Amino acid sequence: MTDLKQLKRLLKQDNTALPSVKVALLGDSATQLLATAIRGTGVLRGLNIDLFEAEYSQVERQLLDPASELYAFDAEYVVLFQSTHKLGEHHSLLDTAGQEALADGRLAFVEAVCGNPRMAGKKVVCFNYPEIDDAVFGSYADKVTSSFTWQVRKLNYGLMTLAQWMPNLYVCDVAALQNKVGRDMMFAPNVYTSTEMVLSVDVVPAVASRVLDIICAVRGSIKKCLILDLDNTLWGGVVGDDGWAALQLGHGLGIGKAYTEFQMWVKKLRQRGIIICVCSKNDDDKAREPFEKHPDMVLRLDDIAVFMANWETKVDNIRAIQKVLNIGFDSMVFVDDNPFERAMVRENIAGIEVPEMPEDPAEWLEYLYGLNLFETASFSGADAERTRQYQAEARRVTLARSFDSEADFLRSLDMKATVSGFTPFNTPRVAQLSQRSNQFNLRTVRYTEADVAALAADGQTVCLALTLEDRFGDNGLVAVVVMKPIDSESLFVETWLMSCRVLKRGMEDFTLNTMVAVAKERGYKRIVGEYLPTAKNGMVADHYRKLGFAEVMGSASSRWALETDGYIPHECCIENKA
Repeated sequence: MTDLKQLKRLLKQDNTALPSVKVALLGDSATQLLATAIRGTGVLRGLNIDLFEAEYSQVERQLLDPASELYAFDAEYVVLFQSTHKLGEHHSLLDTAGQEALADGRLAFVEAVCGNPRMAGKKVVCFNYPEIDDAVFGSYADKVTSSFTWQVRKLNYGLMTLAQWMPNLYVCDVAALQNKVGRDMMFAPNVYTSTEMVLSVDVVPAVASRVLDIICAVRGSIKKCLILDLDNTLWGGVVGDDGWAALQLGHGLGIGKAYTEFQMWVKKLRQRGIIICVCSKNDDDKAREPFEKHPDMVLRLDDIAVFMANWETKVDNIRAIQKVLNIGFDSMVFVDDNPFERAMVRENIAGIEVPEMPEDPAEWLEYLYGLNLFETASFSGADAERTRQYQAEARRVTLARSFDSEADFLRSLDMKATVSGFTPFNTPRVAQLSQRSNQFNLRTVRYTEADVAALAADGQTVCLALTLEDRFGDNGLVAVVVMKPIDSESLFVETWLMSCRVLKRGMEDFTLNTMVAVAKERGYKRIVGEYLPTAKNGMVADHYRKLGFAEVMGSASSRWALETDGYIPHECCIENKA
């Protein structure tokens, strides 16, 4: 973890070229060092944090006063840090009835903040409450509803519940951070009494990192794929030398237990939707044997999206995996026990995350927990299908090599698409795809579920959600289009994004055919598109030109127009299932 001095040094360099993000920090205790750490950590993540820091203990005034500096600043993210220590001070001054209502009162305040119309479009990052054992009741506090322990635990549970149905609320889990580092590291009493800082200097960078984890995840900067070595990484021993039956695995005593528990963690990541891949220097048949035969293997071949076991370099194999998955290297994490292999991958593949694993496998999980590599801003049931979808994609890649022409291959897939509007059923997936898609994303607009629901309710906005299936299976939602009227004759493409899984299959042409058909049906004569460049979407810089749009001259941005009259639908090998 980068310390505070290092973060301060980052702020002395010129960071104006980095993308700017407006963040407001409100706290009931001193937040100067946290503000510095948030800005410095932003630089580490490639962001220039434009920060508004409210005066000490001005949380309520800033949020309740419509003329406050907070609303004038108009932040994208509002970080709300109300500390357990200040909560405890308030608790001590209340009668028993007031103490019993403490958590409910604080939850009502957070709900009111998130529901305030002035907070529309903003994300509220609310710290939860690390526990303080005030020793008034001891362990008996768990039986007393007015006790401080009871109220803090109720409050933290209530925040989780509140976040379930308030899509603009994100809970920053500093309580979990305290569980890992300990209360004595989290809070320094002598520092608090002289400075009003409830976070110790040592823990401030870790807290700032958790804040940036959430901001980056909401902005679509997330890890989607975990690539694993095999020998002495998923199991103890070398399968080619020792044989699968002699590998160290299992729940008994010994180092095999560490590998088994590591696999259990990987299994949970797969169930959550993280793509699991194998990259191993091994004979393919020997590398697969433990997955098929070893009784103590937690992971099975069905959990692996892409399996690369050969004698090529790991750098080359990771590049081959990337071509199958069609995601950025900065979305990948590579775990290998061998420091030489880690260094080779880190030095030759820009952007990939390569944790410097401890020598002792027994320490791996605690180390990886602390890195919080797989933060996300959304989750849906469709995530669990991701491994199956990428396994199918690997089979498609293999099949494509057997055809002489791309057209013959595409026809052989027997592709069918379904077109719908935004519905309660697909709203979570539409929001998630907007947050995750970076490469094929013309304007990189991010939507929450509330944003998607609002678009669906606007009768003037054209909302299109497209799914695709083929002979290998259902790809699920693969494309999203949002078009809004400019005038009575023109529609503006606010959003056009697609999953990179379906590139080069004609889905771009099918989507445009659909857009034109809907526009003509509603009486519009023109579709206007715009390309806003980012560090990741260069692949679609020429998207509109390739599809036959004409450049709009004199526009301040890259704008393109297509006349709907006389449009000839583009040929593609995709059937409209509807």
